[in-house]
Amino acid sequence: MQSRLNPYLNFRDSARQAMAFYQTVFGGKLAMNTFKDFGVSQDPAEANKIMHSMLEAENGIVFMAADTLNSWPYSQGTDMHMSLSGDNEAELRGYFEKLSQGGTIVQPLMQAPWGDIFGAVNDQFGVKWMVNISPAKA
Repeated sequence: MQSRLNPYLNFRDSARQAMAFYQTVFGGKLAMNTFKDFGVSQDPAEANKIMHSMLEAENGIVFMAADTLNSWPYSQGTDMHMSLSGDNEAELRGYFEKLSQGGTIVQPLMQAPWGDIFGAVNDQFGVKWMVNISPAKA
């Protein structure tokens, strides 16, 4: 799989509704997982929040979204990440390293609950990046 760059939207408790709406606009396949699905939040009030969703339209439009945890800051207008994903580990690790220069690593690249390698960095310009490395398909 080629590396992809996708916008990643953040919401405060409305990712499920927003992504369902976007599916009516763009069509395609919508996948959603909650914080409970991955056992990430210990707060029962956050169990059904969307931890990750991805809309893949037939015309190639792909974007992702999540709800923010209650303890995370949220300010509409600063609620977007750039998401790099794919299975080319060397390429994606290289992007992560370069984006980290002069920036702040929020989450080092490490094994994620969903089985991929994941990390997050805020670059030197304040842009938020997420890198997700899937296992290479044989």
